[in-house]
Amino acid sequence: MNLDNEETQETQEPTNSVSTPEGLDAIKAQLEEEQKAKVAAEAALAEKDARIVELEASLSEAKQGSETVAAELVQVKGAHAQAVGKYLDAVKAANPTIPPDIIAGTTIEEIDVSVEKAQSIATAVKASLEAQAKEARVPAGAPTRESINVEGLSPREKIAVGIQQKQGGTS
Repeated sequence: MNLDNEETQETQEPTNSVSTPEGLDAIKAQLEEEQKAKVAAEAALAEKDARIVELEASLSEAKQGSETVAAELVQVKGAHAQAVGKYLDAVKAANPTIPPDIIAGTTIEEIDVSVEKAQSIATAVKASLEAQAKEARVPAGAPTRESINVEGLSPREKIAVGIQQKQGGTS
């Protein structure tokens, strides 16, 4: 058994051998590098945590600013709608010859375009009515009296015309 024991010790010695001072120095150097890497990683992690806190604060400020701007936008849109409504009322009042229903729009540009179209329509209608009025012009006063043409009338019709003229009526 001694023999077996010695053989086992010899085979185990190289695997369980005591480290040499050079090996210990290498292990210590490797351990120091790992500790330095660990410290550097912890520092980088702390830096990143600080950056995350900073970014979260910036994000919070941005959200508050966005909410403020959104509220201001709602107020501006309301004021714009009121201004456009007042402009529409003013344009309708300034153009009494145009029916108010024709002037419409939700923006100032749309209202201006509708006024231009309405004015061109009103101008065309006015020109058309003036042309019709010239064609159907009736002279002022009573029409001139003309003598009644009795030619071609029968004797009885001539007598009837004569009686009407004596009575003051003409036909």
